[in-house]
Amino acid sequence: MLLFISSIIIVISLICGLLMLWRFPQPGRPSSNLEKTGSHEQTIDLPKQPTNLPAISIIIPARNEEHRLPPLLESLRRQNYNNFELIVVDDQSDDQTGKIATAAGAMVIRTERLEDSWIGKSYACWSGAEAATGTNLVFLDADTRLETPDSLSQIVRTFQEMGSSGILSFQPYHQVNKLYESLSALFNIIVIAGMNCFSYWQNHFRPAGSFGPCIVVNKIEYFALGGHKKISDAVMDDLALGSLYLDNQLQAQNCGGRDLISFRMYPEGFRQLFEGWTKSFGTASASTHPLVFAMIIAWISGGFSTIAIMIRSIMNSSPVWLGVSAVTIILYMLLFIFQARRAGNFQIVSLILYPVHYIFFTILFMWSLFRTKVLHTVNWRGRKIKV
Repeated sequence: MLLFISSIIIVISLICGLLMLWRFPQPGRPSSNLEKTGSHEQTIDLPKQPTNLPAISIIIPARNEEHRLPPLLESLRRQNYNNFELIVVDDQSDDQTGKIATAAGAMVIRTERLEDSWIGKSYACWSGAEAATGTNLVFLDADTRLETPDSLSQIVRTFQEMGSSGILSFQPYHQVNKLYESLSALFNIIVIAGMNCFSYWQNHFRPAGSFGPCIVVNKIEYFALGGHKKISDAVMDDLALGSLYLDNQLQAQNCGGRDLISFRMYPEGFRQLFEGWTKSFGTASASTHPLVFAMIIAWISGGFSTIAIMIRSIMNSSPVWLGVSAVTIILYMLLFIFQARRAGNFQIVSLILYPVHYIFFTILFMWSLFRTKVLHTVNWRGRKIKV
């Protein structure tokens, strides 16, 4: 009876794993018809050729990014879109970040001291926006990289198809170079699903906000709403900024960035990966719709159940249930690989060992909740952030 109940739980978890991340639209792909979320809903058909592209300001907040910034600067240099100004905000770096940006021809702004109630990245973004002269503002994280010479044009065209109004964000495709980086696979899936707008019922849920690595806004609207200054104390500034637009009846559209923009997260080592996801997850979980959150929990629970049912089947020496448990493990593994590979080029060898990902996620998530709900502080890039 227990094995039968466990099997039902696993089937439900597999269904939840599909429904929570049913679609992940990516501009520029033939099958991609993006639906706006927020106050308006309609289909976007992207033009094949760039037309009437406006002057834009690219703003890169950077703190100790001397190793991660050069690939982004090089990818910007190769863009066929040349009507932009480049602003790098050196957020009190103690390395060569500012010099590297200057050598690449960027306008460099150095923040000397955080004002009261500000958190580093929001202050850097706001400082860059105040110096910007472009019609639209494009905020890029320093660890991102534009994949093709047409990437920037494609990003701006997508925003134009929104009427150059609201907020547009992209989740970059995660490029993995080392085995430990694959531990981010489960987190990437949850981040995307937790945005509320990629489930089977995407148009019925309010988006949780916006993806942080690549954000596009209209400069006039941005300052009219208060921009990053309005959300100066938000740890997850991307979610808060998207919510700010939605609260003011403006649209928030989120997309996948595969073949358009990529990033490599936490290349400095396992410690930075652990610290980075700790900062994100304790605060971000509150923004996820209850139904989506329930599907995520059910999916994760099913991952543990597949192992439990296999162990129990071995203990009972039941050939039938050994076969059933083997099938559930294979199905679960295939679903995990499918969803993970939509988010990044995670190594298949690592994804096959999906229980390791789930154990790591559980440990980190509990630690994140302890840091955010009990200690009310998280550490990031040498700063202690109050939450």
